[in-house]
Amino acid sequence: MNRAAKSPANRHYDANYGNFQTELYAEIRREAFGEDIGQSSWLTADEQDEFLGWLNLTADKTLLDVACGSGGPVLRIAERTGCSVVGVDVHEQAITTANSLAAQRSLTGRAHFQIADATAQLPFHDASFDAIVCIDAINHLPNRPRVIADWARMLKPGSRLLFTDPITVTGPLMVDEIAVRSSIGFFLFVPRDYDETVISQSGLRLLACEDVTANMAEIAERRRAARAAREAALREIEGDQTYEGQQEFFAVAARLAREGRLSRFAYAAEKSV
Repeated sequence: MNRAAKSPANRHYDANYGNFQTELYAEIRREAFGEDIGQSSWLTADEQDEFLGWLNLTADKTLLDVACGSGGPVLRIAERTGCSVVGVDVHEQAITTANSLAAQRSLTGRAHFQIADATAQLPFHDASFDAIVCIDAINHLPNRPRVIADWARMLKPGSRLLFTDPITVTGPLMVDEIAVRSSIGFFLFVPRDYDETVISQSGLRLLACEDVTANMAEIAERRRAARAAREAALREIEGDQTYEGQQEFFAVAARLAREGRLSRFAYAAEKSV
């Protein structure tokens, strides 16, 4: 399939994961995030450090990262805590990059990445993991009650789930804004308090809920600006259509977050003993 025939979502992920390890894309991440930990969402290193305090990870535990992308953030967790990690993602290029990064960091003994579709039941036994994370990706999974119930199934008693939902509706949205914000794939827009309800229905106990919208607004604008500063090189790699589509996506994401109309929340929950 040629580039012009692909969907905007495929072009977006092909551009990001296919060029992830190039110096150009690394420069963009450093400029946008401050510290490049291999992220492709709104996550910063400081934010991840805060999240780690919610997970109680130690060297004898195993963490599952759902929609792990290129694996950088979860590999950083493995390095910092000593835990073992498993990452799943539906994008083949993301998993290839993640396994390559694990080898480069001498973590292949404690890190495993595989292709899996998180919209279906994941291929792991009950009570397999000491913690599960899903950063800025739950919005791509259509049946949230089924998804979180599956995560609860895979957690050991007393273990924790942490996810961020960057598509929480907290103000009026216009149809063209929704179209741009969901232009890179399936997006589930949910009302405030919806996630708390689903967590409870899944038999998990909510431990924390934090509004992290400001971080999304800042990172979206920084990513747009970092890419704009390298426009010519990116147009050559991505093509005009993909470059312009991504720039519009970041501009709209930044504006909606800054105006408090589309928000991002972080949730931590625990499975009862």
